[in-house]
Amino acid sequence: MAVYKLDKLMAETRRLAAEYRRSTGSTLPVSAELAKFDAISLLGLRTLDTPISGVDALCDTERGVERVQIKGRVIFDAKKTGQRVGQLNLDADWDIVLLVMMDEDYQSTAIFSVSKTQLLKVLAEQHDAKSTARGALSVKKFQAIAEQVWPLDTA
Repeated sequence: MAVYKLDKLMAETRRLAAEYRRSTGSTLPVSAELAKFDAISLLGLRTLDTPISGVDALCDTERGVERVQIKGRVIFDAKKTGQRVGQLNLDADWDIVLLVMMDEDYQSTAIFSVSKTQLLKVLAEQHDAKSTARGALSVKKFQAIAEQVWPLDTA
């Protein structure tokens, strides 16, 4: 039996990672796990019973069950340009990729979603063959082609 609840552990991880960065100027490699945790809990995704390469969660849609790859990006300086999304596993069997955006306190601020079909189309249009092969994309470009799925504007 776990001594701590997962949500409490994740909150403490956020606090420690933010404090570590403020103290040392270096980052702890925790954003990927925080992004997965937030996407699953905020969007009601399902975790996998057995691991699938390149797939982090499952999403029930009107089209059926879709496989989701989740990426996270912490923005420490909004003025800094050229920030990139982590390398995407283009060979894996996923349907949707989510990008969880976090602030300097590792708190999620937005989640964006794009289909693999749309993403591959955009990557094919890029002129940098090396970046395309790695699935590299800027955060700005990802946000431009994606739909923001959290928080939803209810106004």
